[in-house]
Amino acid sequence: MNVVGTMFFKNEKLLIDKPRKRPTYQMIGGRVEIGETPLEAAIRECHEELGDYSVFDDKLFELVMEFDEIATSDGITPIHFYVFKYNGFLGGKLSTSEEIESFLWYDSSCGNEILSNTLKNEVVPYCLKKKLIK
Repeated sequence: MNVVGTMFFKNEKLLIDKPRKRPTYQMIGGRVEIGETPLEAAIRECHEELGDYSVFDDKLFELVMEFDEIATSDGITPIHFYVFKYNGFLGGKLSTSEEIESFLWYDSSCGNEILSNTLKNEVVPYCLKKKLIK
């Protein structure tokens, strides 16, 4: 299964969200649907998860990472993960939904026990190494 995530940054913090059905925070993203490219999926998922009042430019997404892992949701499904970095300012207002309970601008002072395996093992170490977050 192919999955996408997008990194948005502000003040050396990474935007993550907490789904209502999961105990941990995750990346803004989700599954690549049949007939979609990873970029198209990333843009669609951002529109779905950030809400109707968020403002971003579809042309400012950059693929920065790809890796294989096992899905956190069931512990057995192999997934190929595409991670995009948004190279701009996320404007507007974030809005929660039936799917998304809350948002958090994350840095390492928040600890890693609140993070999904993808964030904990791959994305946050990448962000720290590249000095994208504190």
